[in-house]
Amino acid sequence: MNQGRRILSPLLALVIISAFAGCSHSPKMESSTASGSASTSATAQALNVLEAKIEPTQGNSVHGTVRFTGQPDGSVQVVADLEGLTPNAQHAIHVHETGDCSAPDAMSAGGHYNPEGKPHGLPPAEERHAGDLGNLTADASGNAHYTITVNNISVSNGKNPVLGKAVIVHAKLDDGGQPTGNAGARLGCGVIQAK
Repeated sequence: MNQGRRILSPLLALVIISAFAGCSHSPKMESSTASGSASTSATAQALNVLEAKIEPTQGNSVHGTVRFTGQPDGSVQVVADLEGLTPNAQHAIHVHETGDCSAPDAMSAGGHYNPEGKPHGLPPAEERHAGDLGNLTADASGNAHYTITVNNISVSNGKNPVLGKAVIVHAKLDDGGQPTGNAGARLGCGVIQAK
């Protein structure tokens, strides 16, 4: 009986070692590569959808989110959902050049994002700042849902990327005038980041 166990144990050990040795070659490499691909894909997808969380400037109450989603044709869909606006009023919405909302009036966000040096304008005009997103309209409760698709910016890789810039919601409507549309004070600000 002891001799049978002695023969069986080395045989069993050999089978176990062979099984582990067979598993430790290329399948591990494939698994690691697959996991690397999934991670790269997740990162690419994360950078395809960006979001700015809008916080109110001093003395104001505007808050919400503005989402930027890269589209297959290279355009970017911008969706704003905001609260705390002046009821039944139009408000300008722009991307500004610096991702810094630290000043009480959000002046730290700089001017309109305009890497191509174009004149100010309103969509759909081709000649406009990359940051000119037009006007949104608040309802009777001061809430707004606004969607626009633009082709003069990209989310993070490509023409005029907005990652790291700021979104500003203004007190008044953008009338299209030079140099920045006479949109008034900055009611809310948010930095555009990976969601």
